[in-house]
Amino acid sequence: MSGGGANRKAAEPRDAALSAANTLINAGYTAYFAGGCVRDRLLGHEAKDYDIATDARPEAVHGLFRRAQSVGESFGVVLVRRLGHTIEVATFRTEGVYSDNRHPDDVQFSDAEHDARRRDFTINGLFEQPLTGEIIDYVGGQQDLQAGVIRAIGDPAARLHEDHLRMLRAVRFAARFGFTIEPETAEAIRAGAGELRGVSRERIGQELRWMFTDPNRAVAAWTLQYLELDEVVLDERHTTAAPTRMGRLPSDADYASALAAWLLDRHPDPDAQSDVTARRWSAALMLSNAERRALRRCLAIHRELRETWHGLGIARQKRLAASEHFTDALALLKAEDTQAFVDVQRRVSALAATALAPEPLLTGDDLIAAGFEPGPQFKDVLDRVYDAQLEGGLTTPEAALAMARRMMMNDTADGGPHR
Repeated sequence: MSGGGANRKAAEPRDAALSAANTLINAGYTAYFAGGCVRDRLLGHEAKDYDIATDARPEAVHGLFRRAQSVGESFGVVLVRRLGHTIEVATFRTEGVYSDNRHPDDVQFSDAEHDARRRDFTINGLFEQPLTGEIIDYVGGQQDLQAGVIRAIGDPAARLHEDHLRMLRAVRFAARFGFTIEPETAEAIRAGAGELRGVSRERIGQELRWMFTDPNRAVAAWTLQYLELDEVVLDERHTTAAPTRMGRLPSDADYASALAAWLLDRHPDPDAQSDVTARRWSAALMLSNAERRALRRCLAIHRELRETWHGLGIARQKRLAASEHFTDALALLKAEDTQAFVDVQRRVSALAATALAPEPLLTGDDLIAAGFEPGPQFKDVLDRVYDAQLEGGLTTPEAALAMARRMMMNDTADGGPHR
């Protein structure tokens, strides 16, 4: 039996959390699994992260766990490492005023019931006794889980006013789990939608990223619009347009593809303004540079498939079909027009018979080896030679070099670059 660390199986997150909870319990403290990990287990989902709520003060947690790190000691939050996992250990607390509408100005250490009642939604206010699996429920979370309901703890308007980002979290949880937002909570969100302007664009964008990389993304989009959150989220006029394209995307569609689908759902005739809209959304959601490029490229290819595809030559069709984000744009086309998708897909299959992106018969190194000096004309020559290759007019390196030589000689004759 090998004792090598490389062969040792990593501990499961729950086992690591149980080990940390045991350390606290054996030292005489109360320790419960808290929040999302309890919710997910009761829903039959595997929790990836575990949080522990305890009556141990931060200094006591530091004394029990070597290498513990404070990430918010004034809020009673300490990170501990156990069996290869990081677990957040937080002291039971109540919270003061949220003057910035995101974080409490101060906290007071308290007990489990008060800690549960300061949380956002009932389904996130549950505790679990780690050793027995007993659920400790002070807020009716189990009943709402069984009923499929997102309900704010206490007064919805007050709870959402504390932290405006909770409005988006409610939408994300409802879409992810297929739950409904109970009427009073929903009305409080709609009434306070404008307050979302006080939340950082980075946080808003991250919530949208989580929503739209989930297979239930269309439900999230519809709910955002139903609750009139879309105006602030996207920095544009509220609409009730159905997110039909988004709902027909593949379940594994990426964030940029989902945004492209939603943009087309909200702007049915976007050709003249789609790039302007994409730029505005990119700023509103703080997209990364890669996400910005992907969104705009997906929209551009989609437009080309709709408007000019059938009039393109073989080389241009092959280049487009082999380009990045073509598959995303094709999925978008399928989501709105099945027949158009079938027509393009058939053409791509026919083109693929002679390779969509074969290795070039000629490279810049080949031109240099043939005695030509590198220069701006290289790219144009290589592009035209490759187009001829894609169209089937060139089949050997020798023929490709001969074509390039003729083009370079013509440039020389016209007063262009010399050998």
